[in-house]
Amino acid sequence: MKKEQELMNRMIDYYMGDAARIQHFVKVYTFARTIGTGEGLDEHTMEILGAAALVHDIGIRIAEEKYGSCSGPLQEKEGPAEAEKMLRQTGYPEDVTARVCYLVGHHHTYTNMDGIDYQILVEADFLVNLYEDGSGKKGICNACRKIFVTETGKRICRTMFAIEDDETE
Repeated sequence: MKKEQELMNRMIDYYMGDAARIQHFVKVYTFARTIGTGEGLDEHTMEILGAAALVHDIGIRIAEEKYGSCSGPLQEKEGPAEAEKMLRQTGYPEDVTARVCYLVGHHHTYTNMDGIDYQILVEADFLVNLYEDGSGKKGICNACRKIFVTETGKRICRTMFAIEDDETE
């Protein structure tokens, strides 16, 4: 948990002055940890998930500087190298760093999600993005039906947006 707190602080510093981005990754982190706990993840997977949730959007700043855009594919392209630097500075082991960088490089790819950590990161990011983007009920129901797999994630989505079970089936 000490490394995770240090990583949180590093990310807050990284996005100094950008309250919206800081708020975003803190919310994704909180939902990811909540879903991971609800799904009974082991400690190692939770370590990966927590770190990935904190740095998942680290490519935004570089993508904006290089391309004038922070689209999902550009975040996936630019994020892993920056995440790797920060994770190494924070003392994360190589296996955790490698998996987190993989997740950062795929968190906007919603096919072939290979692992519960990947699934939960995407669900947590969707929960926050659906709210922050002001998505309508139809879009929320569609996302809940097509993206959410975990029981905890589905429950949070349905409860947060007051969706009935039959609206997502």
